[in-house]
Amino acid sequence: MTSKTSDTTKETFDYVIVGAGAAGAILANRLSADPSVTVCVLEAGGHDRSPLLHIPSGFIKVIFNPAYAWQFSSRATEQTAGRNVPIPQGKVLGGTTSINGMIYNRGQAEDYDLWANAGNSGWSYAEVLPYFKRMEACASEIGENRFHGRDGCLPITGLDWIHPICEAFIHGATNKGLPRNPDYNGATQEGVGYFQRTIKGRWRMSTASTFLRPAKSRPNLFIKTHAHAVAVLLEGKSAVGIRYLYRQNTAQPLEVHARKEVIICSGAINTPKLMQLSGIGPAPLLASLGIPLRHELPGVGENLRDHFSVRLVARVRNSLTINEMVNGLGLMKQIGRWLLGKPNILAVSPSLVHWFAKSDKALTRPDLQGVFSPASYKEGYVGLLDNFPGMTVGVWGHRPFSVGYVHAQSSDPLQEPLVQANYLADARDREVLLSGMRQARELLRTAELAGYFESEAMPGESVTSDQALLDYARRYGVSACHLIGTSRMGPKEDPMAVVDDRLCVHGLQGLRIVDASIMPSTPSANTCAATMMIAEKASDMIRGKAPMEPIFTREPLTQQKSDAGAAYAEVDR
Repeated sequence: MTSKTSDTTKETFDYVIVGAGAAGAILANRLSADPSVTVCVLEAGGHDRSPLLHIPSGFIKVIFNPAYAWQFSSRATEQTAGRNVPIPQGKVLGGTTSINGMIYNRGQAEDYDLWANAGNSGWSYAEVLPYFKRMEACASEIGENRFHGRDGCLPITGLDWIHPICEAFIHGATNKGLPRNPDYNGATQEGVGYFQRTIKGRWRMSTASTFLRPAKSRPNLFIKTHAHAVAVLLEGKSAVGIRYLYRQNTAQPLEVHARKEVIICSGAINTPKLMQLSGIGPAPLLASLGIPLRHELPGVGENLRDHFSVRLVARVRNSLTINEMVNGLGLMKQIGRWLLGKPNILAVSPSLVHWFAKSDKALTRPDLQGVFSPASYKEGYVGLLDNFPGMTVGVWGHRPFSVGYVHAQSSDPLQEPLVQANYLADARDREVLLSGMRQARELLRTAELAGYFESEAMPGESVTSDQALLDYARRYGVSACHLIGTSRMGPKEDPMAVVDDRLCVHGLQGLRIVDASIMPSTPSANTCAATMMIAEKASDMIRGKAPMEPIFTREPLTQQKSDAGAAYAEVDR
């Protein structure tokens, strides 16, 4: 067994995991639970020692800090008014779970049935629900046991800091026809209520805290930070290890070898980049970069999808909002409450209220996700709070039709890839977003909020036409940082599939991908929960364990299997 303090340039383990984020940390825990195997985790970022990574409100300080997050951007297009759109991704133990908004949202049952119907055996809702439940430690007030786990590693809690403006928003939404739904991760998603969060007491619950830290003392688990993977080592058609740079030292690349498997968990941007740098991907792209082709897979880096979010802001009267509570004596009071473990604004997620709705009443399930908070920010989704009392309602289309890509730009592993999400390129996404913006505006103007609503600050009362609203969305819309699909799962008959339904890379031995990049289509949700579920399910596959017994809580989605590409289209339109 290799010593934990070894600094040799070539080491060998049974499993090598690239990335210690939402998926990698879970795999590290589950695989190292077997004392007969050795597991090495390579993380390009550092340790999660900063308090800002653990106090929930600290997300504002870390999400755009290059010390903790990759500062990627989607390239400018006409649909983003010539703007690059920032897409920060976690670069620290815990990955994006250490910097995100802490919302726990699994999506709709139909999302996973759609994956299965596209030829991915074992990925229906009934088959993935046991893995969601296995990782969850849901608070007792959250939902029914048939939908929720109580004994897992990941604490999930309801909101304990209730603001009167939030209550007024919820009551107004219910009077507009949205049902009050206390458990959108239960029988149905549609409705309005408070988010479930990966927060426990005063602290963020990242996968570093909940899965990695309890396993770190195991003698068979080796965690290497500041280890930037630059290539998958191949012998013929077998993956045998990873070449990496320690603290980006290009003069002395190091290697780790894998006896059993290399498992890439680097996310929807870094995973395809690593594959492409290794000579695995579209032949024309690799030829243009001068990278020798080792294994052709046209789908590597394609099928990128993301949620494009737009916010509407109102000035508030007759109430304090978070904007004022973070200043002077107000902030001192909140710090005191945080220290005493009482409900406070330092221990809440940035979005407090959810609303899931349909852009068209003819739809069978929601295709819009909305968020609400008694706070507002200056020209950005996170960052500086406005200097006036404010409230914000945001919205995005659940299941985007617009498709983009991630391409390496050169053979230099330290050069960022070209990311093009193609936000709003598909006219259907613009139609859905317009409906969502109009519904959001109505929700700000309910009778229940009238006592708090002073005026609309963004986009403003004069912005009324479809064209004006879309122009506003193009100028101010942001990424929700829910990227998926760039190494999509699908049968070998699908020429754009990268992994099979066991997450093994098509045509290669000993190489598996376990992260959001394998999702064939976007869940109707923030994507962190689904990514963690993927890792739980993959851990059984890797260890050769039988899958968990399905849990049937509903009738499955009925749709004949068609060609794989068509099966990814929206099924209720």
